[in-house]
Amino acid sequence: DAGKKLHTGRSRNDQVATDVRLWLRDEIAAIQAEIRRFQLALLELAEREAETILPGFTHLQTAQPVTFGHHMLAWFEMLQRDHGRFSDCARRMNQCPLGAAALAGTTYPIDREYSAELLGFDGPCANSLDAVSDRDFAIEFSAAASILMMHLSRMSEELIIWSSAQFGFVNLSDSFCTGSSIMPQKKNPDVPELVRGKSGRVFGHLMGLLTLMKSQPLAYNKDNQEDKEPLFDTVDNIKGCLKVFADMVPEITCNAEAMRQAALKGFATATDLADYLVRKGIPFRDAHEVVGKAVALCVERGIDLADLSLNELRAFNEAITEDVFEYLTLEGSVAARNHTGGTAPEQVRKAIARAKGALA
Repeated sequence: DAGKKLHTGRSRNDQVATDVRLWLRDEIAAIQAEIRRFQLALLELAEREAETILPGFTHLQTAQPVTFGHHMLAWFEMLQRDHGRFSDCARRMNQCPLGAAALAGTTYPIDREYSAELLGFDGPCANSLDAVSDRDFAIEFSAAASILMMHLSRMSEELIIWSSAQFGFVNLSDSFCTGSSIMPQKKNPDVPELVRGKSGRVFGHLMGLLTLMKSQPLAYNKDNQEDKEPLFDTVDNIKGCLKVFADMVPEITCNAEAMRQAALKGFATATDLADYLVRKGIPFRDAHEVVGKAVALCVERGIDLADLSLNELRAFNEAITEDVFEYLTLEGSVAARNHTGGTAPEQVRKAIARAKGALA
C-alpha cells in the first residue's frame, strides 16, 4: 500500500524532467573534473617547453616565432572557457521540476521548496508548464559540449600536422597511434583523428535537439523521449575524448630543433625589424617598406634576415645599427614580447603560475 502511494501528486512528466537534470548535473561535474585534469597536463607540458621556439602561424604561413609553452597555454585558455560554460549550464539547470506533475501542478499540499532542497537544487522551477516541457538545459549542455569538441578538434588538427613527417615538431606516444596494415613505416595519429571526427557527431546531436524542440507547443509532448539518446551519447563522447587527451598530452615529446629550423624559414623576425626601425623614429609604413625590400633580397639569395651583414642592412636604412641583431634572432624576438599574455619565456612561466593558482 505504501508503494501505491508513491505516485501521489507526481507524473512521469515532472519525474523524468527531474531525473534527467539530476543525472546531467553529476555528469557535468565529472566532465569538469576531466577538463581540469587535461588543463594540468597542459600546464606541465608548457612548463617543460617554456623556452622551446615554435613558428607561429597565420593562414598556416610562418608569421612570428612563439614558444611551445605559450602555444599550450592558448589551449589551456580554451578549456578554461569551456569549464565556465559548463558551470553556467549547471547553474541554470539546477531548478527542480518536481511538483509540476503532468503540467498544471497538483491539488495536494506539497512543499516544492523542501523537495528541491533535499535533492540539491537551488529551488523549484517557477512555472509548472515550463517545468515539464523545458529542454533548454539539454540544448545548452550540447552547445557547450559542441564548443568543447570544436576546441579538441582544433587541437587534434595541430597535433596531426605537427606529428607528420613534413613538420616533425612533436612525437605522439605509440599508445595513441597505430601502424598501417600494409605500410610498415607508418605511425598514424589515430587518437587525434578520432577525436576530430567525434566533433561532427556531437555537433549533430546539438542540431538534433534544436530540431526536436523547435515546433513543440506547451506542455509535454511524447517527442521529448527523443532527447535521451543524443544527450547520453554526447556525454559519453566528450568524457572519452577528454580522458584520452588528458592521458596523451603528458607523453608528447617535442623536436625542438625541427621547430627551430621551421621558425627560421619564412622570415619570422621581419616584424621585429620593422618594430626596431619604428623605435628608431621611422614611420611604420616606411619601416614596412624597408623590411619588404630586405626580405626580397633574402629571397633572391636564399638566406634569412639575420644572415645579412650590418652594411647590407644599413643600405636599406641608415638608422640600423649593430644592436639590430639582438632583435633578428628567434630568442630575441620571443624575449621582446615580455608583457602579460606575451610569448616571452618569463611571461609563460608567470602565466603558468597564475593558472596553477586559479586551479588550486
